[in-house]
Parts: sequence; C-alpha cells; structure tokens
Amino acid sequence: MQVEEAQREVRTVFLGGFIGQLVSGALWILSAVLSTWSSPRQGILTLVLGGALIFPVTTLVLKLMGRRASLSQENPMGLLATQIAFTVPLNLPVVAGAALYRLEWFYPACMIVVGTHYLPFIHLYGMKLFGVLAAVLISGGMAMALAWNPFFAAGGWLTGAVLLVFAFALRASVRSELARQGA
Repeated sequence: MQVEEAQREVRTVFLGGFIGQLVSGALWILSAVLSTWSSPRQGILTLVLGGALIFPVTTLVLKLMGRRASLSQENPMGLLATQIAFTVPLNLPVVAGAALYRLEWFYPACMIVVGTHYLPFIHLYGMKLFGVLAAVLISGGMAMALAWNPFFAAGGWLTGAVLLVFAFALRASVRSELARQGA
C-alpha cells in the first residue's frame, strides 16, 4: 500500500478526524464547565481521565453511524496512529509539573501537549489542516501561559471551541476531496 493510499483510507475511515475532534472538543468543554462551575480538580480529572476514552468513544460513534471504525490490516498508518496515541499520556508528567508550579498553567500545558500531538496527524491523514490546528493550540497555550490567562478554565473553553471548529473544517475538507473524486 502506497503512502497516499494509506492516508486516503485514514481520511475516509475517520472522516478526516471529524468524529474524534467532536469527541475531543466535547470533552474539553465538559472539563471547562466543571472547572468553572464545580472545581479545578473536577475539570482536571475529567480531562485527564476522559482523554483515555477519546478513541474508544470515537470508534463507538463511527460504529453507531454504521461505518467501519478501523483501518485495513495492510495500512501501515495504523502503527503510526498507535504511536501518536501514546504521546499525550506520556507527556502528562510535564503537564503535572507545570500545574504543580502554577495551577493556571494546567490548560495551557495541555494545549501545548495536544497541539504537538497533532503534528504527526499531518502525515497520518495527509492533511495540512492538522498543522494549522497544531499551531493554533501550541501558540494559544504559550500565549495563555506567558501573557494572557483571564481565569483558570479559559484554556479549556478556548480549546474546546477550537476543536469543534476544526472538526467541521476537517469534515468539509474531506467532503470536498470525496466530491472531486466522485465518491
């Protein structure tokens, strides 16, 4: 299987990341809601523990939609996707260190970790739009950590909104590609 064919299958099976971004965006919004109206601890636990459920929930939603939810055995991108999946939990100690130093750095640190995690998605999906998403999250996290963070959950709200917007942008990109191909 050639790289372009493997990337096309990733885009097709996962709808350009649409469902995953919706699930992620909803999780970040829920975390921000809990941080804002319950406690930062509740928001933190929701994001950290809920993050482990993003892929299983994405898979479930795809199956409920009557779609295939996994790549073919021949697709080498499955191994890359698995490796990418481990980048976020392996970086949580960095987030914890930042948050222990300054609690309001929790969301900005998560934004940077998640943003960098999207960089290999450019190759995985063959979509440069993931580079834009990564840049928005990384630069937003840096700005909030260093210059502007109006309240604890601001980064959670911002990231949730960004992920939801990009979900629809990614879906539109894949729909446009499929329309060009007559699929």
